[in-house]
Amino acid sequence: MTRTKTAEKELICILCPLGCKMIVSGVANSPEDLTFSGQQCKKGREYAYEEYTNPTRTLTSTVVINNAPLARLPVKTSKPLPKKLIYTAMEEINKVELTAPVKIGTVVIENLLNTGIDVVSTRSLG
Repeated sequence: MTRTKTAEKELICILCPLGCKMIVSGVANSPEDLTFSGQQCKKGREYAYEEYTNPTRTLTSTVVINNAPLARLPVKTSKPLPKKLIYTAMEEINKVELTAPVKIGTVVIENLLNTGIDVVSTRSLG
């Protein structure tokens, strides 16, 4: 999903240790419609385009787990989630209550918010 934007945005690339400070400006219909500056490699341009048009994040959190040595089980999304869905996703994750045992990699929520992205456990408990 792309949006039409004409603003300028400053980004710091996180794809490698260089941490290039970049500026993206223009209308975000395609990479050719944007102006990029500050990147030191091709990956930086690709990162900036994605971050400018459709930023995503891997969401990490915890859910309640009963009958386990800990009260909360760590979980994360199986893929990066659109940033605009983070708060709604957290509302869904906060509704989850599990009972031990749970193994690492267990799908806790399937197809979160109809995105095709699952929430999985990142630790075994119980």
